[in-house]
Amino acid sequence: MAAVVRQWQTVQPGLDTGPMEIIGRINRCAALLQQAEDAPLRRAGLSRPEFDLLGALRRTGHELTPGELARETFSSGAAVTKRLKQLTERGLVERRGDTRDRRVVHLRLTDTGRDLVDGILPVQLAYETAVLSGLDGPEQGELAALLGELLSQLEGRLGVLRA
Repeated sequence: MAAVVRQWQTVQPGLDTGPMEIIGRINRCAALLQQAEDAPLRRAGLSRPEFDLLGALRRTGHELTPGELARETFSSGAAVTKRLKQLTERGLVERRGDTRDRRVVHLRLTDTGRDLVDGILPVQLAYETAVLSGLDGPEQGELAALLGELLSQLEGRLGVLRA
């Protein structure tokens, strides 16, 4: 990222590259993390988005509709539908029709799904701890707080910025 900034400053000396230095680094970190593909999840035959769906069902402790799952995981409805089909076929999630409205489906983890999440979560957290091991505890806390603040601001303003 530093080289990119230097290149821009060479061709556009008056350009404020400060935002690029932050957004570019966040994007680069995200790309590198995605390339790693979460080794423990991959060994369990799960993608990160699939694990996110299973995790949402586990951590909320109750049934969710596909729409609620989409909101919990910041996913599109189509993506949730596709992943749920695969997770249901694997016996990790089960569907239950609503007794009052046949158009509504409620989703919950099967025992196998719950056991998978409970078994993989400590391993995944250990993996993520190793990924972050270059930062000490206070640095991790500071980074988490700053990213949390940025995320909160973006969630509140992004719709306005897109217009």
